Amino acid sequence: MNARKLPPKKNLSSMKMLGRQLGTARRAAGLTQSALGEMVRLDEETIASIEQGRRSLKSDLAHLLDEILQTKGLLSTGVANLPDIDQFPLWAEEYMEQERVAIALSFYDNAVIPGLLQTAAFARCVLLNRIPAYVEGELETVLRLRLDRQEILQRRCPPTLSFMLWEPVLHLRIGTEETYREQLRHLRNCSSLPNLSLQILPLDSPMHAGLDGPFTLLETPDHQHVAYTESQRGSQWVSSPDEVSILARRYAMLRTQAMTTQDSLRLLDRLLGER
Repeated sequence: MNARKLPPKKNLSSMKMLGRQLGTARRAAGLTQSALGEMVRLDEETIASIEQGRRSLKSDLAHLLDEILQTKGLLSTGVANLPDIDQFPLWAEEYMEQERVAIALSFYDNAVIPGLLQTAAFARCVLLNRIPAYVEGELETVLRLRLDRQEILQRRCPPTLSFMLWEPVLHLRIGTEETYREQLRHLRNCSSLPNLSLQILPLDSPMHAGLDGPFTLLETPDHQHVAYTESQRGSQWVSSPDEVSILARRYAMLRTQAMTTQDSLRLLDRLLGER
């Protein structure tokens, strides 16, 4: 793709900085990544991933490495003071930075209700289904950060938000019946926000432009148009004007194939038994 320049990152990821410190200490001790891996019962690729900031350094491993490399608590202290956002891969970190300041966001999802519209109970149930499971303490951090993202809905100058959901998403009974109904009510309430529109793509629609999976369109404060796509094992920015244009056209087609906002609200009311 022909990269289109995004707003600059504010600083080097703390995970990357910590990884560089580990690499420096390892080399000073005269150890290869393979040799250090054997000492802590990890493979060479795992050590390399930590040093490159692609994998987080866990507290117990940091303490062990401090002893082996004689770094006097440098690594364990670094782990203890990692900013919450650095619990995420760099692509997710960059996305969250841009989401906070975006002036327009358009979401399409055919798998689950987007995080910005999830209740705390529903989000917890979604996160509990992750494979591999989050280790102790991680789930609460990820849950808090997911809910913190929702502050943009109440921002003084909120972005223009458009959500497009495939109807089966509304029928997924994740969690208890009350969790499910609370989520539907929350979705219904969010739909009344003046800056937010919600449309449902009906199950019996003969045309469907979103079969390739979920994506997000984002407009930055300086009016750059970029996109973000998700997959099972990773996500990516799309910044090529040609590629962004394709996704924008898909979203436009989805809007013509979906129910109107009024019909979408009536569907939510029927699911809630209110009409």
